[in-house]
Amino acid sequence: MLPSVLPPNATDHVPVLAEEIRSLLDVRPGQTVIDATFGAGGHAALLASDLRGKGKFIAVDRDPTVKPYFESFKRHAGVPARFLSGDYADVFERLADNGLRADAILFDLGVSSMQLDRPERGFSYASDAPLDMRMDPSAEHSARDLVNGASERELTDIFRGYGEERYSRQIARAIVRRRKQAPIERTGELVETIKGAIPTPARFGDGHPARRVFQALRIAVNDELASLEAALPAALDTLHPGGRMAVISFHSLEDRIVKRYFRELAHGCTCPPEFPICVCGNEPILRDLTRRPLRPAQRELEANPRAASAKLRAAVKVGED
Repeated sequence: MLPSVLPPNATDHVPVLAEEIRSLLDVRPGQTVIDATFGAGGHAALLASDLRGKGKFIAVDRDPTVKPYFESFKRHAGVPARFLSGDYADVFERLADNGLRADAILFDLGVSSMQLDRPERGFSYASDAPLDMRMDPSAEHSARDLVNGASERELTDIFRGYGEERYSRQIARAIVRRRKQAPIERTGELVETIKGAIPTPARFGDGHPARRVFQALRIAVNDELASLEAALPAALDTLHPGGRMAVISFHSLEDRIVKRYFRELAHGCTCPPEFPICVCGNEPILRDLTRRPLRPAQRELEANPRAASAKLRAAVKVGED
């Protein structure tokens, strides 16, 4: 029987690609598992059950409000479990420096359902709330600061680079124009500004017209891409040879970072393509377990539409201790 994390409620996290994660990470009794993005503990409950009462579990999250979920998880995990608060890149560096070694590591990137379903956090364009979007509420800068402080050019680059927003320039210009009258304080004000900046037909196209801008702001506010780039090698340093790492991404830029990292370390050789033989001597460090990313099956999408953009990649560390 799987350990119960919390009683079911509207904000429970439905673990995406759950069975695929369990299969690829292949957790065994006695191992050490790290969930780098604990959230509400949906994946953690499944992976802890695979330890069958033997092993250790480490939960990591930069959002301190997940602590009650962890306390409930810990009571039912069946193995020693501890919670480490902070950006996963920093946490993995500390763990590696302290000599900890893991057998399985999971990253579930992006914003969690728990955060989206709490309007006061300011992540959702579907509810009017203070414009925040900080995964760590104690972080210095919020989305409000960015929207009201960045230049038109900076906002354009953020919306285009992180959100792939077609009307990034028009939206940035509209934001700058509106904030001259009064600061943009709430998500509803930002949504209204976005809608007014784009052509009418585009408001009824691919999803909500504010989706890409909110995504871009969230990534920028939390520096998510730089954190991921730093976390992957730090996480690899904590893995035992034979240990496995799995990453679920929901954005093409995240997936591209993971794909490139896994493939470079699985290739090994860094010699220029024109060299007839390898002279660098670099051996592969990873073996890619997913040549192509795994996507949710139709049955999962029907039960959890938020899984639609999920992509799962996994790799195993090669070599000997």
